[in-house]
Amino acid sequence: MNDLTVGRPWTALWRFSLPMFISVIFQQMYSIFDSAIAGRYAGEDALAAVGASYPITMIFMAVAVGCNVGCCVVISQYFGAKAFESVKTAASTTLAAGFALSVVMTAAGLIFSKPLMRIINTPANVMKDGTLYLKIYIGGLTFLFLYNICTGIFTSLGDTKTPLYFLIGSSVGNVVLDYVFVAVFGWGVGGVAWATFIAQGVACVLALVSLGKKLGQIETERRPAKFSAGMLRRITLYAVPSILQQSFVSVGNIFVQFLVNGFGSSCIAGYSAAVKLNTFAVTSFSTLSNGLSSFTAQNYGANKPERIRAGYKAGLVMVAAVAVPFIICYFLFSDTFIGLFLDSGGDKALAIGSQFLRIVSPFYIAVGIKIMSDGVLRGKGAMLYFMITTFSDLIIRVVLAFVLSGPFGEKGIWMSWPVGWLFSTALSVIFTALQLRKSKLKIMEQNF
Repeated sequence: MNDLTVGRPWTALWRFSLPMFISVIFQQMYSIFDSAIAGRYAGEDALAAVGASYPITMIFMAVAVGCNVGCCVVISQYFGAKAFESVKTAASTTLAAGFALSVVMTAAGLIFSKPLMRIINTPANVMKDGTLYLKIYIGGLTFLFLYNICTGIFTSLGDTKTPLYFLIGSSVGNVVLDYVFVAVFGWGVGGVAWATFIAQGVACVLALVSLGKKLGQIETERRPAKFSAGMLRRITLYAVPSILQQSFVSVGNIFVQFLVNGFGSSCIAGYSAAVKLNTFAVTSFSTLSNGLSSFTAQNYGANKPERIRAGYKAGLVMVAAVAVPFIICYFLFSDTFIGLFLDSGGDKALAIGSQFLRIVSPFYIAVGIKIMSDGVLRGKGAMLYFMITTFSDLIIRVVLAFVLSGPFGEKGIWMSWPVGWLFSTALSVIFTALQLRKSKLKIMEQNF
C-alpha cells in the first residue's frame, strides 16, 4: 500500500500510475484480440455481431466503473486521512451493494437483451450472434462488478501492482481461450463470449481472496462495521454521477451505433474494429486519469492542495507522452491496424475503419488533457463540473452525428467526435483551474 501524500509528487504519481497503464494495455489487447479472432476465424459478420452488441455491454460496464469510482474516491480520502476503520467499512459496504446491484442487472439484461439489439437497428444477418454474445456477457456481470470494485479498492490503497498481476493473467487466459474456442473448436461468437466469461470469473475470485488478505493487514482500534447505510450514501454521492456520466456516454454510443448500423454490416465491422482501437487510446488516458484521481483524493483528504497542483502538471506530461505514439500509429498506419481484424475480402470495412482513425486520432492530446483534468475534478469531489464536461462532449457529438451523417454519410459521424472533444476540453481545463485556484486561496488564508 502506497501513501501518495508523501514524497515527490511527480515520482509518486509516475510510480503509482505505471502499473495501471500496463494493466490497461493488457486489458485492451485482449479486447482487441476478441474482435480480431472473431473477424479472422469466424468472418466479417461475426466481427459485426460483437461490435453491434458493444455499446449495450458498455451500459453495464458503466455501472461497474461507477461503483469503482465511488469506492475509490471515498476510500482514498479516508486512507489519506488515516481513518482506517472507515476504509474497511467503505470496502465491505461497496462489495455488498455491488453484488446486489449486479444480480438485479443480470436478471434485467437477460430479459431485455434481444429487444435492446432490435432498438439499435441491428441487421438481421448479425442479430442472432449479437444477441448470443450479449446474453453470455450479461451472465458474467457479477464477476465484472466485483472485480471492478476490488480494483478500485486496491487503487485507493495505493496498490496498483496486484490488479496488474490479475489482469495480465486474465488477459492472457482470455486470448488463449479465444483462439481455442473459435479457431480450434469453431464456436464462433459464442466462443469469444465464453472466453471472456471464464477469464473474468477466475480473475474476480482471485481478486476477492487477495483483497480480503490486504484489508486484514490494516489494523484498527475497533472492529469496523461490515455495512453502513451512511457510508453507502457517501459512496453513492460519488458513484451515481460517475454512473450517470458513463451511462450517458453509453446511451450516446447506442445512438451512434444506430446510425452506423443503418449503413450495413461492412460499416459495422469497420467501425467495430476502429472503435476498439480508439477505445484502447482513450482508456489509456482514462487509466492515467484514475491514477491522478486517487492521488488528488488522498492529498485532498490529507489537506495538501499544493501536491494536487504538482500532480496535475505531471499528469498532463504523462498523457501527452502516451497520446503521441497513438496519433502516429493510427494516422499513418491505420490500414495496417484495421487489417488485423479482417480476413481477405473486407476492403469496404477496412476503408471505413481507417477513415475513422485518421479523422479522430489527431485530437488525442486534446481529449487526453480533458480526461486528466476530469481526474482532478473527481478526486476533489467536484462531480457537477465533471458531469457537465462529459455531457457537453456527448451531446455535441451525438447531435452532430445525426446532422452530418445525412450529407456526408458515415464520414459525418466520425467528424462529430473531434468537435465534441475540443469543446469539452476547454470546459474541463477552465473548471480545473478554478478548483486549483480555490485550493491556492485556502492556503493563503491559512498562512495569513
